[in-house]
Amino acid sequence: MSWYRRDCTPGGTWFFTVVTAGRSRWLCEPAARHALRDAFAATRTRHDFAIDALVLLPDHLHCVMTLPEGDADFSLRWSLIKRRTSWALRDHPAPGRARWQRRFWEHRIRDEDDLARHVDYIHFNPVKHGLVARVADWPHSSFHRFVARGDLARDWGDAPPEILGRFGE
Repeated sequence: MSWYRRDCTPGGTWFFTVVTAGRSRWLCEPAARHALRDAFAATRTRHDFAIDALVLLPDHLHCVMTLPEGDADFSLRWSLIKRRTSWALRDHPAPGRARWQRRFWEHRIRDEDDLARHVDYIHFNPVKHGLVARVADWPHSSFHRFVARGDLARDWGDAPPEILGRFGE
């Protein structure tokens, strides 16, 4: 069995990619969105965290999450979120035995520039995958929260990617 070394910085901020099993395209369906929202909320009641940015795509999600001071157990949180989502969808047809890939990919955010690049990557991801032509057209993104707060213009991301700068996982 593989042994994974994970950064365990308490109170850290991480970028995550979480993928459905077999890249099945069910995450944006209404029942799945509702189940996922409830799973995040239930998990936060016992294991607090902040969602700094998030995008939900049909077969995966990207999220920037910050944990409380002294806490580094993001694996527990993702385990609970995945389990609760799967349980809530137990009566909905599943593409296979599992709903989620077993693991997830994480990157600890190092500084403000790293955070900005990853948040931009999250918000631009639906355009990158050809789901929409404009960032503002994708409904399942924290981009709309950033616009409402005045942190981003509604037309952010409308310029060609080479003008927008570097994004990156």
